[in-house]
Amino acid sequence: MTTYNIARSNRTVSGRPAILLTLSFGTQSQNDQIVRDAKVAIEACKLEGGELVLLNGPASLPAACVIAHGVGHLFGAIGVFDPKMAGYVVAVSHDPTYPVGTVIPASEVKEG
Repeated sequence: MTTYNIARSNRTVSGRPAILLTLSFGTQSQNDQIVRDAKVAIEACKLEGGELVLLNGPASLPAACVIAHGVGHLFGAIGVFDPKMAGYVVAVSHDPTYPVGTVIPASEVKEG
């Protein structure tokens, strides 16, 4: 069993393509093992990159750093779900379409 899981799915945001990565813990472990499993899980997603990647689900801070490193150079922007804001807050951006601090309402994220 793995200690960390990442599931990939295709989405659109205002008609533009995006990737949603759903994050979850697996079997209980310490962060040294969790970060190793998070690295394997992000690599298993075989991400080619794009404009926007969205992250939704729990992550320890070390796991979040591994995931951000794994997607940071592949995508123009990274949005992280904030349940209090009912949307994805852009936390990393190389794309003027999605400046840091932009909130993408969850209602605008569609299957696709």
